Amino acid sequence: MIASLLGLVVAISGCATSQSAASQDAAAQGSTSQDTSPNTASQDSTSQGSPSQDTAQDSASQGAPSRSTAPPAAPGQETASPAEESSQQTPPAGQVPTPPSPKAAIPTDPAQLARSLATTTAELRRAIDAWRRDGDPGKGEPPESVVLLALHQQRIYRYLVLNPKVADRTYAKLPKALAGQAKDNVTAGRDLRSLVRPISGAVKFRVQPPKPADFLLGHFRYAERRFGVEWEVLAAVMFVETKFGRVRSPSHTGAKGPMQFMPRTWDAYGMGGDIQDTRDSLLAAANYLRASGAPRDYRRALYAYNHSQAYVNAVLLHARQIKQDIRNYYAYYNWQVFVVTTRGDRRLTGP
Repeated sequence: MIASLLGLVVAISGCATSQSAASQDAAAQGSTSQDTSPNTASQDSTSQGSPSQDTAQDSASQGAPSRSTAPPAAPGQETASPAEESSQQTPPAGQVPTPPSPKAAIPTDPAQLARSLATTTAELRRAIDAWRRDGDPGKGEPPESVVLLALHQQRIYRYLVLNPKVADRTYAKLPKALAGQAKDNVTAGRDLRSLVRPISGAVKFRVQPPKPADFLLGHFRYAERRFGVEWEVLAAVMFVETKFGRVRSPSHTGAKGPMQFMPRTWDAYGMGGDIQDTRDSLLAAANYLRASGAPRDYRRALYAYNHSQAYVNAVLLHARQIKQDIRNYYAYYNWQVFVVTTRGDRRLTGP
């Protein structure tokens, strides 16, 4: 099998998400391994991810010192200082809103959650539009506003994943289009989280910053042209597996690289490339999915990639969101790596 899902670095989508077994790796900045022992886990707690991202998404940050904080907050919730909470208040008319801090409080009331998600998503879309228009997604790093808004959006979805009754009440208070997007992201997150085994001891993960968003997009589209596999599906797989290459550690079963190939599968479909190389890995994934039934039958192909219907469902839900609005690709690109531990979720990458 290509990937047995790292430790489900839920990016819940994912999330993550993604990711699925419980020792998934995740991305952060730097290049040294990071201790993810629950005793040193940070208080951050929501994310979506991939079958190997979504809940136990994780990772060792390269060159970054270990993070040590108080025990995790209640499931899906995080604590925020008065200063952090005040940064979320509505600014005067005509003033650009200040992006939420990385630990800004997540509302628990459905009406407030709906307002927060709607506002965050709208501001994130505007920030992404400005980044694509005035920035350099092909070479540069995302603006701070995009990073902070995407993280806040991700944390809201992680909270909804962990609180189904609140999620159902929140959907009813959202505009129709956003309610559909929210349901897809939360459903994908729950699917991925169902594949996770929380980490109970000290585990080290290696992570690194992802390649630029449009650099990856160019390779996704080239792989689509060469093998006929939709680029949105390839992007969703990479998002779920390693949060777009942030996770660098092999999975607990030995899967490696940005697309999490088992060595024997790589020998058959890697076409002589480097399993750790982004371009080679994406082409091999497209090659394998094509050989397994795509684009005629994506469910069959993705099930061959990872023998889990929950994984298949999550990937296709994320791919659908990317197809509906390419800004969702840029939002997912900025979702961070989380690890699920027996004492709560821990964020390993990002601000």
